[in-house]
Formats: sequence, structure tokens, C-alpha cells
Amino acid sequence: MIVFDLSCGEGHRFEGWFGSSDDYAAQLAEGLLTCPQCGSEEIGKAPMAPSVPAKSSMREAGGDTGTQLAKGDMPVEVKKAFETLARAQSKALESSTWVGDKFAEKAREMHYGETDEAPIHGRATRDEAEDMVAEGISVAPLLVPVAPPDELN
Repeated sequence: MIVFDLSCGEGHRFEGWFGSSDDYAAQLAEGLLTCPQCGSEEIGKAPMAPSVPAKSSMREAGGDTGTQLAKGDMPVEVKKAFETLARAQSKALESSTWVGDKFAEKAREMHYGETDEAPIHGRATRDEAEDMVAEGISVAPLLVPVAPPDELN
């Protein structure tokens, strides 16, 4: 699976998932790609910044690689917004039960009335999440990764 950042002729940016670069080219040639915001069929690859890991010497020296962007440190406003988001998610998860890899199974049981509804979080594959949405089950990704309780120190 390959992910491309795409943009339309109107400048809207969005993500596209393809089996290969050839799949992208074939879908583009057949007119199967459209902008999800405006419906434009004028689609192209948007410029992408590659993810380049920090040098091992930087990590060993204790350099802060987590908040650096290509042209300097993360803006203070962005860092504060991310921290606020992380705190809000953490607070929301306090009343939620970790169900691990059984997320899709447990969500379906609640949706179909087999068990009482309760807030849960866990792991699901992209296909599982798409299938649940197609069934009318409300799901949302966690914006900040969480460690499973059984994997914490």
C-alpha cells in the first residue's frame, strides 16, 4: 500500500491510498480520481516532505528530534495545540475501556444490542474500521497514539 498526498486544480489537498504507483496512474488515466471537497477531476500529486529519521549521533547526543521540522522547531502555537489535544484525549479515555484487538468485535456487539453500550478504545485495521463505518457504527481514530495498558512499564 502506498499513500500519496494529492491536490486538485482548486488547491484542495487530500490523501489517496493505492496498491502501487501503477494503480495511481491507472486510476488517474481512467478519470476515477476526484477531489472529495469539490469533485474536481483535475488531480495531481502534491509536494510531499519525506520522513527522514534523525542521525544516530543526534539521538546519542540527546538532541530533541520530536519537535523539529524541516526548517526549524515546531511553532509554539502548534506545540501547545497538540499538547491540549493530547490532554483532552487522555481525559476522554479515562472513562473508556481498553479492548485491544477485539475493538471491532466489541463495537459490533454494542451496535447490534448484544451488550450494553459503553465507551471503548482499542485496535482495528483500516479494513475493519471501513467495514464498521459501512455498517453504521460510529468509530474514530485516536489522534494521539496510546500504549496498551499491558505494555506500560
